[in-house]
Amino acid sequence: MIDQAKIFVRSGNGGNGMVAFRREKYEPHGGPYGGDGGKGADVIFIVNPKMSTLAMFQKKVHFKGLDGNKGGTANKTGRSAEDVIIQVPPGTMIRDSETKEVLADLLHPDDTFIVAHGGRGGRGNSHFPTANNQAPRYAEKGVPGEEKWVELELRLIADVGIVGVPNAGKSTLLSVISNAKPKIANYPFTTLEPNLGVVLYDTRDLVAADIPGLVEGAHMGVGLGHSFLRHITRTKLIVHLIDGTAEDPIADFNQINVELSLYDEKLGKRPQIVVFNKMDDPIAAEKWPAVQQSLKERGVEVMAISGVTRQNVTPLVQRMFAELDAIRPEVTIIDEMPLYELPVAEVPFNIERLAEGEYRVSGKRIERAAQMTYWDLDEAVLRFQRTLDVLGITAALRDAGIEEGDTVYIGDHELEWTD
Repeated sequence: MIDQAKIFVRSGNGGNGMVAFRREKYEPHGGPYGGDGGKGADVIFIVNPKMSTLAMFQKKVHFKGLDGNKGGTANKTGRSAEDVIIQVPPGTMIRDSETKEVLADLLHPDDTFIVAHGGRGGRGNSHFPTANNQAPRYAEKGVPGEEKWVELELRLIADVGIVGVPNAGKSTLLSVISNAKPKIANYPFTTLEPNLGVVLYDTRDLVAADIPGLVEGAHMGVGLGHSFLRHITRTKLIVHLIDGTAEDPIADFNQINVELSLYDEKLGKRPQIVVFNKMDDPIAAEKWPAVQQSLKERGVEVMAISGVTRQNVTPLVQRMFAELDAIRPEVTIIDEMPLYELPVAEVPFNIERLAEGEYRVSGKRIERAAQMTYWDLDEAVLRFQRTLDVLGITAALRDAGIEEGDTVYIGDHELEWTD
């Protein structure tokens, strides 16, 4: 089962705005007539309920959107690029690869998330006439798209998770109570990936997941560890299966609970049905009274079953449905209206002296303005100069000691300073 992937996404750039003028008979002063560029493609995740793994991302890792078309004459807007749609199975968590921030958790069919927004199209020169300049000979380039590496993590969506040490009989139980057909054998780690099954009882159903055997240190990745502990986090109820033929069933019971709590504190508090399995084996039947008494002294109610002979399996299924009915959905109660706070203001720009006669100006606004400037149009360059003045960058460079002929780097552009 492929339940993790890392992919690269890049949205499209906005199309460039057009510099054009209206020239028609009897319209000698037609004015600017350049259209806007089209919007670049978004990269969008959407949940496809028919998918169950992230296997497709082993073959394709890069997803890139097309750029918007440039604007045309007669105020014609360029065509926007078609969005890139990436289909993922329900339960997919999307995380920024660099910051590890969770960007989205897609649980339900048709849930969508825009992971990279396409760039806005640049404005044509018809947007820039003023009283002093009624025929502007400049436009904007399109806004660049976004790009990033993201990590995808699939967490199965199941009502009930069956956990226990290796060879406790989890796969056998799942095959008995559901339509699942997992591989079963009498040796540890038969199950190397989670199995899902639909449990039917009367007119009701639930989804159960058989989680591969956990060993000591699983929360740190020992054994199958992290590979499958994540799949338990979405379950509402845990069926904790104890191997009745184990050397010390109580020690196994304690170990699994410790591993669940260390991986996620909430898992340690998740409702559990404790089940003593393999009552068809004489060794388990002999140990059952002592195990039952030990757990009873802790206040733990335990059931005895046999997955092979189906002893007490039906009462277990009935109890699973009853426990799920008793679990109330989590409700968020807002005691008071949250106080709105303004976002922390970003530093508008930063000036760094690289060497003698070389400076770098960095900042989101000024770098984007540089990317959207037509450097081969004199009026566009003058407009960029005014942007430097308005943002206070010109004054800051002078205070830093810049001189005629020095080099200024802004984003990918290398400029020569002139006073």
